[in-house]
Amino acid sequence: MRQALKKGGGTISLILSVIMLLGSWWLLALALKSPAVPPPLGAVKIFLASLRGDLVIHLGISLYRVLISLILAAALGVPLGIFLGKNPRIDAKISPMLYLTYPVPKVVFMPIFLILLGIGDISKIVLITLIIFYQILVTTRDAAKNLEKGYISSVQSLGAGSRDLYIHVFLPGCLPSILTSLRLGLGTAMAVLFLAETYATQKGIGFFIMDSLSRMNYEEMFAGIIAMGLMGFFLYVILDKMEKVLCGWVHL
Repeated sequence: MRQALKKGGGTISLILSVIMLLGSWWLLALALKSPAVPPPLGAVKIFLASLRGDLVIHLGISLYRVLISLILAAALGVPLGIFLGKNPRIDAKISPMLYLTYPVPKVVFMPIFLILLGIGDISKIVLITLIIFYQILVTTRDAAKNLEKGYISSVQSLGAGSRDLYIHVFLPGCLPSILTSLRLGLGTAMAVLFLAETYATQKGIGFFIMDSLSRMNYEEMFAGIIAMGLMGFFLYVILDKMEKVLCGWVHL
């Protein structure tokens, strides 16, 4: 019963949020009276019509790039972050390099990646992966460092080895922080994706939006923005569902 009420409340909140967003958009369009900000109804109609055309292809390509980047960044950042958090001496030696390279805006390397890796998917995936990797690495490392020492000692007292500690203590203990870093990384990935898809490419939501802008088709441009927003929203929902399934003790 309580679960049904929570689900119903979440649905109502979502509907109200959509109404408020569309209402704010409509008021802004009414106030500006500019073709660059069309009313929401026209943009939504174009969005639905575009789904029967090329928009689905662009959306699928962008979704592929983001998903692969998130998976690669997590596959690289999580094990390394746990390893550094578990081994303070090694972390002390690597941290200076981490602190020196982390603040550098990785997006400046995009021209280099385009030259070395071409204008296809690989250069964009590598760029997004590199940026998200740092976020996941730092968050996971800090979570591993701050893990309750009593948990580690109790498992060690039962004869657990290093591998057991990684699998049964550090990974579960860091999982909520890892999923949080993925949610934060997703927002960054979407921003970098848009920027990457506006350069030397003819596929992806970023290209769709900028191509519509170049043709001054503002309703189609906003249709692309809607598609990008919905893609990010559903990815966030998936991450939230993963947290509830994998980290059920957090929501008790």
